[in-house]
Amino acid sequence: MAAGLRKRGRAGAAARAAGRCGQSLRRAWQERSLLLVEPRYTLLVAACLCLAEVGITFWVIHRVAYTEIDWKAYMAEVEGVIHGTYDYTQLQGDTGPLVYPAGFVYIFMGLYYATGRGTDIRVAQHIFAVLYLTTLLLVFWIYHQTCKVPPFVFFFMCCASYRVHSIFVLRLFNDPVAMALLFLSINLLLAQRWGWGCCCFSLAVSVKMNVLLFAPGLLFLLLMQFGLRGALPKLGICALLQVVLGLPFLLENPVGYLSRSFDLGRQFLFRWTVNWRFLPEALFLHRAFHLVLLAAHLTLLLLFALCRWHRTGESILSLLKDPSKRKVPPQPLTPNHIIVSTLFTSNFIGICFSRSLHYQFYVWYFHTLPYLLWAMPARWLTHLLRLLVLGLIELSWNTYPSTSCSSAALHVCHAVILLQLWLGPQPFPKSIAHSKKAH
Repeated sequence: MAAGLRKRGRAGAAARAAGRCGQSLRRAWQERSLLLVEPRYTLLVAACLCLAEVGITFWVIHRVAYTEIDWKAYMAEVEGVIHGTYDYTQLQGDTGPLVYPAGFVYIFMGLYYATGRGTDIRVAQHIFAVLYLTTLLLVFWIYHQTCKVPPFVFFFMCCASYRVHSIFVLRLFNDPVAMALLFLSINLLLAQRWGWGCCCFSLAVSVKMNVLLFAPGLLFLLLMQFGLRGALPKLGICALLQVVLGLPFLLENPVGYLSRSFDLGRQFLFRWTVNWRFLPEALFLHRAFHLVLLAAHLTLLLLFALCRWHRTGESILSLLKDPSKRKVPPQPLTPNHIIVSTLFTSNFIGICFSRSLHYQFYVWYFHTLPYLLWAMPARWLTHLLRLLVLGLIELSWNTYPSTSCSSAALHVCHAVILLQLWLGPQPFPKSIAHSKKAH
């Protein structure tokens, strides 16, 4: 009898779920004219696009020729570790020395065995296709929670980008692996799982350190939410994971590991640059130019932290205090206004002032562009202008080799996005405004 009740209970729950799903679909059909413009339909549109992407990605794998760039080098580098070499200065592939942290080694070691020692490219492509679809799901879940971007934009984020499909399944770069872990980290932060979010963030950094461009935003969020004392354990998680992952290499040659895997001064080749083609090569390689970019990067981060992210009216030093001891009580970190916008803006500022952007670096910020353009729009930036900016960015990244015009167009588009991020409406939450008025 009890078993029968349980079965009826499960059947009833399934029927209720099916009923709710049916109601949602009927409502969507009734409001079909709003389907592509109302953010509340993000999940429905995302489901359709993900199904389309399965077919598109499969077609790309089987109809477009694979291009060897770094895959063999990755396999040679991890093969050196498999054979017992833990000195980073002795690990290298066809394209040069190993320059990625230890997380990269472990993940691509798994791919080494899964693909017959790196020889079965088709299997590797299918693994990266699954990674691509997983990344899309993680990104769509972020957009669903922010509920700010009209769903029609997602078509341009998915099916219309040749370059991103190429980076994932035709080139097999490590950048997509790092970004998938980064988007998982953001989803955990949105779920208020700060410890796990910091753990995944550190894991993403261990694959490729471009993820550090998000670090200023993450630090700001940790201080806002927990104060200095509360943020230190979360930062400790990030540091401890790096030590644990790198321990075999740190024990062998600590200086070699740190200098190779976290080389902030590494020189880039001018022939691969996407964003600085209009400069003379001598200026592109000059250290003074790099210092100017670094100064501009840090200055803009500081300005955004002071004027856009920190909106309580108190000194920014108040973030160091315990939240309960601040004059203005801390507000809940809503997905749209604080967490996602802070992280995406932090990364985008770093992209704008990068010493060089190579073609595979497009995935560092590609999936964040719809949010940056639509979530905090300035009035002067219409839908058509935003689509034009997206199109010009895609065209710039698809121009090979890059030209002075394509690089200049990319910078103009970046400047437009930065300007609208600065000028776009970001009002104080009502409770903060009342607190300031009362004070």
